Amino acid sequence: MTAPDAAGTADAEQVNATMWHTYGAHHLDRATPLPEVDEIAWGPAGTGPGDAVLGDLTGLRVLDLGCGPGRHAAHLARTHHAAVDAVDLSPTQIERARARYGDLTGLRLIRADAVGHLRASAPYDVIYSLSAVHFIDPHRLLPALAAALRPGGRLYFTVLHTNSSGHGPSSEVKPRPEILRLAGGGELTGHMWVLTTKLWTDLLAQHGLRVEEVTVLDAPEEGNQASYRLFQVRRPVRITSRPRTARPPVAHAAAGVGAVLVGPRGLLLGRHRRGTLELPGGTVEPGESLEETVVRELAEETGLHADPADVRPLGMLLDRVGGVVRITFGALVTRWSGEPADQPGERVGDWGWWPLDALPSGLFECSAQILTAWRPELPIDHPPARFTPFAEPHGAGRGTAGQGSLGQVGT
Repeated sequence: MTAPDAAGTADAEQVNATMWHTYGAHHLDRATPLPEVDEIAWGPAGTGPGDAVLGDLTGLRVLDLGCGPGRHAAHLARTHHAAVDAVDLSPTQIERARARYGDLTGLRLIRADAVGHLRASAPYDVIYSLSAVHFIDPHRLLPALAAALRPGGRLYFTVLHTNSSGHGPSSEVKPRPEILRLAGGGELTGHMWVLTTKLWTDLLAQHGLRVEEVTVLDAPEEGNQASYRLFQVRRPVRITSRPRTARPPVAHAAAGVGAVLVGPRGLLLGRHRRGTLELPGGTVEPGESLEETVVRELAEETGLHADPADVRPLGMLLDRVGGVVRITFGALVTRWSGEPADQPGERVGDWGWWPLDALPSGLFECSAQILTAWRPELPIDHPPARFTPFAEPHGAGRGTAGQGSLGQVGT
């Protein structure tokens, strides 16, 4: 599931931006009529479950991502009394939408890059997208989508699975050319990420989003092999952790550290080759202080540089693995230099910054325990561990469990 190079991704998305601008201009020139819709048309020729899948939207903050001329967003604002933001990158598509729905109460029409808008917006209760998600690199879009959904929020989107010629999905995260046909003749070429259902599900899970249902939407016309998938997704209210191996640690690896680095972009997490997301850290080597271990592991895993004087040990966590007592130390790094990057030969990579209010599920068990010892209010579920603080934990004075004595960090 490796991403294409940044230049290739940027080129593909720029082609798509130009294509949709041209598409909107074509319809403006033709003065193509925009018939009103009376329900959401999820699939080809209006196939799909309609509005019912969205549930009650009354009073909710809703986002239409890639709204085009805005017909579906206008329908939801008018019929379901939702506060709908409708976003599209194409100036001509937004021009079409504003000409028709610019004065509609409850609807905001916004010309913006999808990822840029998601990063800057307040959280949404519901986000939906009709055949627009597959025009944006998932590695760029999905972290922003996860952060823009409130805990418990819902995401609905359709993506191409098989095109009209029978070309099916890919198991690699790479764009491919697809044809968009114009009314009155002619065609445009864009780039789409046409992925298997499993790959979409895995990518969403990496960013803490849980797929609840996938609906197959086939084209009804004879001989048309086009098929789409409607994903119904939820951001869990609580963040899950994943257990480590059941094998007991070898003697020299029974003590480890996990480092908390929080900056303007959030908390630093990397992905282990087994799939868990975790803090930078590792095993304490003979003769090292905890501060020295943190500095060494940080450099080896991320390329970041810190001074032992800028490492503040938080406390000690005790639990058992395979009948052996495992000791994990949490530490807060208050200053560092550089940008995190994958390092040769390391088992953890794909480093990124995650907002504390949008942490992903699938955290490594030890990292989850350290984070809740540091900030007990974080909604992270994990097996309990005994925590002995070295100093007052974050939030001292608010009655945090275990402060100043042997405590239990649990779910």
